[in-house]
Amino acid sequence: MEAGGLPLELWRMILAYLPLPDLGRCSLVCRAWRELILSLDRTRWRQLYLGCAECRHPNWPNQPDVEPESWREAFKQHYLASKTWTKNAAILETSVCFSLFRRRRTRRTLSVGPGHEFHSLGSALAMSSLFDRILLFPGLHEEQGEIILKVPVEIVGHGKLGEVALLASIDQQCSTTRLCNLVFMPAWFSPFMFKTTSGHVQFDNCNFENGHIQVHGPGTCQVKFCSFKNTHVFLHNVPLCVLENCEFVGSENNSVTVEGHPSSENNWAYTHLLGLIRSSPGVLPTEDSDSLMPLDLESRDQAWSPRTCGIVIEDSQSPTSPATGSPRAGSREAEVGSNGERVAQTPDSSDGGLSPSGEDEDEDQLTYRLSYQVQGPRPVLGGSFLGPPLPGASIQLPSCLVLNSLRQELQKDREAMALASSVQGCLIRKCLFRDGKGGVFVCSYGRAKMEGNIFLNLTYAVRCIHSSKIIMLRNHIHHCRASGIFLRLEGGGLIAGNDICHNAEAGVDIRKKSNPLILCNQIHHGLRSGIVVLGNGKGIIRNNQIFSNKEAGIYILYHGNPVVSRNHIFKGHAAGIAVSESGRGLITENVIRENQWGGVDIRRGGVPVLRSNLICFGYSDGVVVGDEGKGLLEGNTVYGESRPPRAWKMQVPSAGSPCPPHLLSWLHSSGKAFPPGLVSSDPGATCASSPPTASGLYIQSSEALHVVTNVIHANRGRGVTVAQSSQLTRVANNSISCNRQSGVKIEAQCKVELRGNGIYDNRGHGIITKGDSTVMENDIIGNRGSGLQLLPTSDTKVFPWLRTSPQGVTSSGCLSQVIKNRIHSFRASGIAVQGHAKALVQENTIFQGKTNKTIFQQSLSNQECFIQNNRFLVFKK
Repeated sequence: MEAGGLPLELWRMILAYLPLPDLGRCSLVCRAWRELILSLDRTRWRQLYLGCAECRHPNWPNQPDVEPESWREAFKQHYLASKTWTKNAAILETSVCFSLFRRRRTRRTLSVGPGHEFHSLGSALAMSSLFDRILLFPGLHEEQGEIILKVPVEIVGHGKLGEVALLASIDQQCSTTRLCNLVFMPAWFSPFMFKTTSGHVQFDNCNFENGHIQVHGPGTCQVKFCSFKNTHVFLHNVPLCVLENCEFVGSENNSVTVEGHPSSENNWAYTHLLGLIRSSPGVLPTEDSDSLMPLDLESRDQAWSPRTCGIVIEDSQSPTSPATGSPRAGSREAEVGSNGERVAQTPDSSDGGLSPSGEDEDEDQLTYRLSYQVQGPRPVLGGSFLGPPLPGASIQLPSCLVLNSLRQELQKDREAMALASSVQGCLIRKCLFRDGKGGVFVCSYGRAKMEGNIFLNLTYAVRCIHSSKIIMLRNHIHHCRASGIFLRLEGGGLIAGNDICHNAEAGVDIRKKSNPLILCNQIHHGLRSGIVVLGNGKGIIRNNQIFSNKEAGIYILYHGNPVVSRNHIFKGHAAGIAVSESGRGLITENVIRENQWGGVDIRRGGVPVLRSNLICFGYSDGVVVGDEGKGLLEGNTVYGESRPPRAWKMQVPSAGSPCPPHLLSWLHSSGKAFPPGLVSSDPGATCASSPPTASGLYIQSSEALHVVTNVIHANRGRGVTVAQSSQLTRVANNSISCNRQSGVKIEAQCKVELRGNGIYDNRGHGIITKGDSTVMENDIIGNRGSGLQLLPTSDTKVFPWLRTSPQGVTSSGCLSQVIKNRIHSFRASGIAVQGHAKALVQENTIFQGKTNKTIFQQSLSNQECFIQNNRFLVFKK
């Protein structure tokens, strides 16, 4: 800057002494002067803002230590907002003079206080004219009767906030008024400190204590930088109301009640308030700032590759041989227990998916290897995120699994974007609600929008009932004594981008036909479930992070029927998703991982549809279908489910945290740490021994179930366990591979149909069955034990293209039908029939894995196993 040849630092020092009007004039001189004035943002503009008695820090009360991006812009926004109440002055202040001229009235200042012009507010109002300023000097001003405002006036306290106290009940009957820098307390005869029915009222930098404020539509209000102590704000049918940068403390009831549909009749201030809201910076996400909280994820970059083998068949025979001798001495071959389950003696692999094809094979034996390809999780995970997580490691999720930002979701969903941008009823922005009973209560078709607020240490944060609608954007809701957000009786709206944590009940509670859109929230560390949907509640739950809750991440019961899609549900102390008591729901494309009681738990009449979910790295079964559970499981990937370590912590489960039935029975039988009621005086107590290993899918239900086109891969226990199934369980077209125990185990008296499955590379048998099973058209290849093992008291039907381990099929007991399967094992028999198992083995293709292994193993005394039209392919040296 060349003026006078002075350096910029000296000019800034000189200009720092100019008042606000002179700064404005200097900025109009030229571009260089304007840039110089703008450069005073952290000095002179900050000084002007903080020196204004009518406002507080621009980030009060939530972030009073954080400076705004621009002090000048904050000062400008406050100045414009403080003048909203005078926007109709041009209409009211004109009068006719000599029928020809119009003149503007001069605003007067009326002083009230000891030693001043007026001794009471009432006497000053009696002498006031349009838009006069009434200045209350320090002291206690008590009015013995109700004050009625009939003309627009401005009532301002002189001095610092807290020096002027007004005990009065004010009824506004004029079009507009403003009250600033006052402490309001109710008069002795009425709890209402202020009320209006049609006009506009503006409160700036005021304190309200132990009373009520009431605004009826078409009246409007604008409240900024105010503190409410045990004060209730009641808004009835208001078309528009703005509460901004306010603090609500110690409410004995609701801090703010919004009741009734917004009035269709708008007063003069509606348009001006709407323009002010749209011009001020909001909390909708921007390109740079919008992002979800960094994922607290763990991983190993451990790639997994499918197992591929080749085979050359020289000749085929059809022998049936008795069982051969025991395994050779010194071999690490697995032993088979009395119940047919394989007892693994090989060291665990980190990925749980090692192929047995290259291990412990005798060089003097010929081996045929059949071509096949395991359909593992690689197509879903893109080759990463395949190994179990290591403590303390950070994970980089594949791009296909990373959650969208809120901005991206809103851009994709035009309806959600329109809802997020709309303003109707009450707008509550950047406020603090703490240490009281309730935050915001919206009822009877009310409308409310909440942006950037903090709800802390309340009984509940927000309640929405009776067909009301709420919009909640980027609020922080924590340490509530009940649920954070409660919706019932057809409540709805948009709940997006919020941080909901450490609440005593559910983070979000949806009941009685409520139907909200829950989008891009973080719901975590709750003492109960993350989200509860019950009593015919609905809703769309999409793109949320739900983690570290004491009970189920999402709990659906009593005819709840939400759509749950593309969420990350992880590290919960119970199940990821629990569906019971006739709960329903469409659960699709979620990542459910590292939960203590498994991925999804379905029981007691739950009928969900699970489709295309990734369920991995849990500490119990991937999917549990318990008593009376049913539904459809289609296209899911269940991967890497494992048991806890040897010394594992046990949380006492309650409603919403169903304990898997086999773990419950194991805990009851152990008797070391927990009695049958799972009651422990120490919630962090440890158990000396390990619980059973986890299955990818555990079924113990009396209802029909469909399991279709899932990938069940590399689990530490079995792939599928059917412990109880009195109705038909249909398992079709699934890939069950690389599990540490058997691919499928079916207990006695279970009705199961296995059709069109690929059962590969499991470390136990391919299939073990005692139940009434039909095994048809499966591919059972590459398993370490027998392909199919039939145990006594099993009824089994085996059909074409059944793929199992070396012994093909092992069975014993009731009649089982094994038809049209392809069975091959490297190390054992294709099919092994134990004891006097009843079976019909028909039209299967069974391959010999090694020269010294039998294709079909059966007791010579068993006359109830029927073998018809099978094709046996053996080595010919």
